[in-house]
Amino acid sequence: MDMFTIDLGHILAAPSSLHWLGCDELGRDVFLRAVGGLQVSLTVAFVVTLVTGLVGIGMGLAAGWCGERVRMAFNALADVVQSFPGLLLALALAALLGPGLSNVLLALCLLGWVGFYRLTVAEVRRVQALPFVDAARLGGVDVARILLRHILPVIAAPLLVEALVVAAGSMVAEAGLSYLGLGIAPPAPSLGGMLREGARYILVAPHLVIVPAVVLICLAVGLNVAGEGLRKRRTSGR
Repeated sequence: MDMFTIDLGHILAAPSSLHWLGCDELGRDVFLRAVGGLQVSLTVAFVVTLVTGLVGIGMGLAAGWCGERVRMAFNALADVVQSFPGLLLALALAALLGPGLSNVLLALCLLGWVGFYRLTVAEVRRVQALPFVDAARLGGVDVARILLRHILPVIAAPLLVEALVVAAGSMVAEAGLSYLGLGIAPPAPSLGGMLREGARYILVAPHLVIVPAVVLICLAVGLNVAGEGLRKRRTSGR
C-alpha cells in the first residue's frame, strides 16, 4: 500500500490499527499521505531557502561592499518586490504559471530573497568597519576572499535565523497555494491540498483536517521557535 492506493472499502474510515490516522474520501491512507505532504513541505522549504539565500546573500554582499550606486540599484529592486503583498503576488504568479511543484518553487523564490538581501547589507556595512577587515585589505587580500572567508562567517548567525524564518514561511505559503488549488496538483499529496479536500468532510471525518493541520503547525512553529532561540542566544552572547 502506498499514498496513492484507493480502497473503496475504507472511505472516510476512522483511525484504526490498519490505518493509523484513518482514510480519506477515496480510501487512501491519511498517514502515508501526510508523510508525502511532509516531504513536499520540507522540499519546498529547503529549495526556497537555498535559492533565496544564495541570491539574497550574494546581492547583499555586493551591495554592502561595492558602494552607494550598486546599493541604490539593488534597494530599488527590493522595494519594487516588497511593494506588493507577498502572498498576493505569489497567488498571481502561481495562477499565471499554473499548478505544480516547480511553479510553486519559482513563485516563492522570486519573492523570498529580499529579507536575506536587506539583512546581509546591514551586517556587511556593520562588519566592514572592524579592524580585521582593514587588516585584510592592507594585507592585499582580494575582495572575494574578504567577503567569503572573513565577513560571511562573522554574519552567518543572523543569516541562519533568517533562513529558519524563510523556511517556515515558505511551507505555510505552499500550503496556502495548494489549499487554493494553485499549488501541488492532485493526486500528489500536499498538506494544503489535504486541508482543502478534508474541509468538505470535517463534520463526518474531522481527522482529514486535523492531521495535516497539526503537521503543518508543528513544522512552522518548530522552525520559528528554533529561529527565535538562536536570535536570543546571539543577542545574549554579544
